[in-house]
Amino acid sequence: MLSVQQLQINGRRDDLLPATSLQVRRGELLLVAGEGQDQRTALALALSGRMKPSNGVLSWDNTTKTKKIRLASALVDSPGVNEPEQHLSVRDLVTEDLSLIPRRYRGALLSKPWLKVNSFEDIAGLWIEQLPAGRRLELLTALALADPATDLLVVDSPDRHSADPAAWLPRLQALASDAGRPLAVVAVVGALPDDWTGAAAVIGNSVAHPPEPSPSEPAPAELRAAQPKPAAAVEPQAAAVEPQTADAEPKARHAAQPAPGTAEAPIEPEASAAVKAAAHPESENLQRTAK
Repeated sequence: MLSVQQLQINGRRDDLLPATSLQVRRGELLLVAGEGQDQRTALALALSGRMKPSNGVLSWDNTTKTKKIRLASALVDSPGVNEPEQHLSVRDLVTEDLSLIPRRYRGALLSKPWLKVNSFEDIAGLWIEQLPAGRRLELLTALALADPATDLLVVDSPDRHSADPAAWLPRLQALASDAGRPLAVVAVVGALPDDWTGAAAVIGNSVAHPPEPSPSEPAPAELRAAQPKPAAAVEPQAAAVEPQTADAEPKARHAAQPAPGTAEAPIEPEASAAVKAAAHPESENLQRTAK
């Protein structure tokens, strides 16, 4: 069984592979969805023991040794890693891939007998770029299984060659459920097929997210908004005193003067004497003394 817990790979700025957890047993097909090609390829490399993860645990049959995982697995059609070059013919590709398998398993290094035994004679004369998506996957998986030590197949983005899942999904299901040689098969795809009901996972499914506040507890921003703002200190303002200007005295004089066009009221003699007395009290006292 392949078991992956919190598998993560650091990148230059962001994570090349966000924390991901999954498991798959022999006889099972697991589809893992991921949006970015870099993330899909990084996961495929890590699952097949060809890239060392930065964090997390990867084990195959209870062993975490990278060498044993790499020997037991095969990476199939990974873009920019081991996808066949478009200018190769099918015969050349078969010859090249068989050369990587120990001779005790493959026999003589001849492509023609292998193509005939595995029923690929009909495409032997084609270029790789001419192969239909389904036939291409059949050829590449058959070459990967030419090594009898392979028990884990990791297929990188088989859906990039065809938007129709029928071009690649039935082949992977048949390999996983083969009673004569049950395999653990992992296909890293851009999106899960709409009608897929089997085992599935998503890249980044173990990324820790900050806890969300409960509905009864307001968020910190709401708390800050709800808190009353402290009242600003109000300094007592002195009553505004209008400065006296030079215009004040003329205004007072003008107020005392009668309006133009109005006759000044005559002053009675008694009133005049009273006014004079009020204005000069000392002179009045002297006159009384003289009398």
